[in-house]
Amino acid sequence: MFDDLPALVEFARAGSIAAAADRLCRTPSAVTRQLQRLEDALGAELLDRSVKPPRLNALGARVLEQALGLLQGAEALKSLTSSETEPHGVLRVGLAHPLAVGPLTGPTRALTETFPRLRLRLLSEGASALFSRLLAGELDVAVVALPVGRTAPAPLLTNIVATDRVEIVKSAAEKVDGNWKSLGGAPWVLNPLGCFLRASLVDHLERAGYTPTIAAEIHNIHLQLEFVQSGYGLGLLPASVIARNNARGAFEVLRVPSFDLRMAVAVVRAGQLGALEKAVKLLEDGIGDLFDAPGN
Repeated sequence: MFDDLPALVEFARAGSIAAAADRLCRTPSAVTRQLQRLEDALGAELLDRSVKPPRLNALGARVLEQALGLLQGAEALKSLTSSETEPHGVLRVGLAHPLAVGPLTGPTRALTETFPRLRLRLLSEGASALFSRLLAGELDVAVVALPVGRTAPAPLLTNIVATDRVEIVKSAAEKVDGNWKSLGGAPWVLNPLGCFLRASLVDHLERAGYTPTIAAEIHNIHLQLEFVQSGYGLGLLPASVIARNNARGAFEVLRVPSFDLRMAVAVVRAGQLGALEKAVKLLEDGIGDLFDAPGN
């Protein structure tokens, strides 16, 4: 029945079966059969055939109104699912806490500037919570940090867009050396429990025989930097973040032998996104550039 609706629409627009056939690039007999099939499917006559040429009757006019809505809706669905369509509507983006940094406003602003019909909805949470939201259909993509070589749990799809070295950092005035004994006696400003970066550092310290003193557990990277700069404790931060915030030499990187920690920056999704694909690709490129810092 749905395939026969265009014949009804073109008949109404053209005013005759012959003219509708010409607009549809079909024969008049083919258009006549389509209109008859539509009437049979609906169980009612839509044309007044008592006049020459036939015209829509009152019921046919009402069916035409609904047919136009259905066809327009079908076109909207095709537009929504086509990766060739300009992105539009809402793109729901989740940001893992370690990646919710100020410079990320650049890639996100580029999205709305490039695609004016697109709106962003941003949410910052832990990676596991973001994965749950993706699986529940509450997010379109999530930007997360993962251990190098790891992916998000199936059936989520993972695209690694950048890698970044993670450094031990101290304030320039802090009297701490780059060895495990000195690090083991210092306080730390770290992400809360559940962060794989923190877990790796703690594992290295404990294997060296030291239990770290956690002075502050903070999700926000910029606040961590402020605490480290003030001498409150040592930090564990991405090299790209340090490079953007160390113009005055307020921090020093401590390189410890056998400690080479890196993270992968990934854009994770639950499946294909149709018309939003171009926007996601632009976001991935922008995030890749954001973490492309010296020393990575």
